[in-house]
Amino acid sequence: MDLTQGTLQEKIDRSKKTMMWFAMISMAMVFAGLTSAYVVSKSRKDWETDLVFPNAFIYSIIVIIASSITFHFVKKAIEKNNRSLATAMLLSTLILGSIFVFLQFEGFSDMIKQGYHFTGPTSNIVSTFMFIIVVTHLAHIVGGIIVLLIVIYNHFKQKYKIGKTLGLELGAMYWHFVDFLWVYLFLFLYFVQ
Repeated sequence: MDLTQGTLQEKIDRSKKTMMWFAMISMAMVFAGLTSAYVVSKSRKDWETDLVFPNAFIYSIIVIIASSITFHFVKKAIEKNNRSLATAMLLSTLILGSIFVFLQFEGFSDMIKQGYHFTGPTSNIVSTFMFIIVVTHLAHIVGGIIVLLIVIYNHFKQKYKIGKTLGLELGAMYWHFVDFLWVYLFLFLYFVQ
């Protein structure tokens, strides 16, 4: 497909999706750097592996995958002109996203109860890395919740219709990306100790 073809609106829509891809690639590079530093740091003499992976992080992977599924069905509902289902799926996604944030804080609490902190005498390189990686991802999830709130607001303003779903699509792209990112980070942190 020739990217210079189409109406002005089609070109604008394509450029917005391209910008979202650039943003997601940039975010992926941040986490690639963090996980690479984690791997390189494993050779340090003070690397400890007795940290028990918090169960809340395990539960959070189920919640975040469920939120991606509910967000996926929003566009399907809009395409079928089923606004009530779209509303239910958007609100479900918001609730699941909020539960995910709660579970992240529960995971931090569990790490602290085990005696691991971000800094100070009870911290170590493993716990510091885990805090940095998870908090950085959590910041992206908070951004995702803000995006989700904007999508919900626009949905209630009836801005999304059949053939007019760009904002919804961009929001979904970001949400699915941060969800996929947590799956990657979870598997990485769980298995690379």
